[in-house]
Parts: sequence; structure tokens; C-alpha cells
Amino acid sequence: MPPSTYGGQAVIEGVMMRGAQAMSVAVRAPSGAIVCREQRLGGIYTNAARRIPLVRGITILLETVVLGSSALTWSAAVAAGEVDTDGTPKGMGPVEWLVVLGAMAFAITVFFVGPVAVTSPLDGRVPAWVVIAVEGGIRMALLLGYVWGIGRTEGVKRVFQYHGAEHMTIAAHEDGRDLTVPAVRRYPKEHPRCGTSFLLTVALVSIVVFAFAGREPLWWRFASRLVLVPFVAAASYEVIRFAGAHQRWPVVRWLFAGNIALQYLTTRPPDDEQIQVALAALDRVKQVEARGG
Repeated sequence: MPPSTYGGQAVIEGVMMRGAQAMSVAVRAPSGAIVCREQRLGGIYTNAARRIPLVRGITILLETVVLGSSALTWSAAVAAGEVDTDGTPKGMGPVEWLVVLGAMAFAITVFFVGPVAVTSPLDGRVPAWVVIAVEGGIRMALLLGYVWGIGRTEGVKRVFQYHGAEHMTIAAHEDGRDLTVPAVRRYPKEHPRCGTSFLLTVALVSIVVFAFAGREPLWWRFASRLVLVPFVAAASYEVIRFAGAHQRWPVVRWLFAGNIALQYLTTRPPDDEQIQVALAALDRVKQVEARGG
């Protein structure tokens, strides 16, 4: 088994790979060249909080937003021909961060608060557990509908291909295979540690967590959905972490079959050039970590 575990993210015409001490982004430029950028991760990304249950889930979620948003912005600049082939980055300015924060606020409002508003007419007419279950079902439908909808656009389809390339490359690495295009092609485009699994797990865990809020006034139901978002995210991370460490258990594979199935919507079979980009990203982050310091 390889000594290091890597995660990743598809970006615009490329892939981000992240290890314990560094991250890298590889993007296919309009010229056809693969442009890479790497970054060693400081204490904020490697501190002791990452080892504390529940706390680490919130920490990792926040750093994923920060690193992922930066990688997306840079990849978009490369894909548009706005970055030199030396990989000189274009940083995120106030406007970009405002857009990211606004999008997050909108998503949280729609995903967590919206279902409460829709189910509010059911209060007092059906048992509380029915209201919670319907609320969770609406949340799940919103997630699936959103993923299905964006997946029908050409630009996002290519991102989903890079998503598949990222999964296949990481799987080949974890299996100790030679990191070549033919070797990577042997692996599925779905991966149990995918961020898509996190979204679906959040939807399921939220049903359990919000059930403890009981039948309270409507204002409290709205407020609790917002206040408990960090706890839901933290608990979801712990569930995925446990499942990832116990993939050999049949019951775990059965319970998480839905997470794998959802990836049929968020991944597409990549072509050889897209796999080459994913390989370049993984190779670069491994080089940076091997150098140390």
C-alpha cells in the first residue's frame, strides 16, 4: 500500500491533487501544454485540529473551500489563456471571494432552509417524523436535480470527465500500480472517498440530526438548520472516514452503494489527454512532498 493518501478535485480543464503537505493543480492550456502549479501547505492546513474528531470535519471543509476556490480561479485563467506556461498564478481578489461566499450562502439557504419552508404547511397535520422525512426527501431531490441539471451542459461534462480521471488516477496510485495512462484506464471512474459522497451523506445525516430538533416553532426550525450546518458537515465527514476505513465490510459497501451510484451523475469516462493531466497533477504533488522543507 502506498505510504501517502491523496485526494483531488476536478477544475476547469484540469485536476487538483492534494496530499498531506502539499497540493498541485495541472491544467491543459489552449496551446495543448500542461501547465502546473504547486503549493506547500502551511500550519493552517496541517495543524492538530485535523486529528480531533468532528472538529477535523469542519476544518477540512473550510480548507477545501479555500483551496478549491483558488484552484478553480487559476484553472479558469489558464484555460482562457490568461496565465503564462510557467504557471504564474492569478490570485483570488475581493470580487472572486464575494462571489464564492455569496454562492455558498445561497446554496445553504436553498438546501437547508428551503425544505423547511416547503414542509411548514404539514406542521400539526402529520407526525413530526413524517415532516422531517419529507424535508429530507426534498433536500435529496434538490441535490440530485441540481447535479443532473448541470451535468447536461457541455462545459460541466468536461469537468466531470476530469473528475473521472482524478478518481482513476488516485485508485491506481492506491493500488500501487505504475502511473501510466494504460494502467489508470483499468480503474473505475467512481471512488468511495469522492466529495460527491460527502454531499449525499450530508443529506442523509441531516435527517437524523434535525430529527432531534423535534416539532418546534417555525422560526426555530429555520434557525436550527443554519446553526447545525457545521455539526452536520462534521458528522458526515466522520461517517465517510469510517466507511473509507472499513470498505471490506459488506454492510458498509451496501450502505454506501448510493454514494457510488451518485457518481454516475458526477463523473464521465475521460480521454487519454485528460488522464495525462491528472497524472501530471499527482506526479507534481508527490515531487513537492518528496523534496520536503
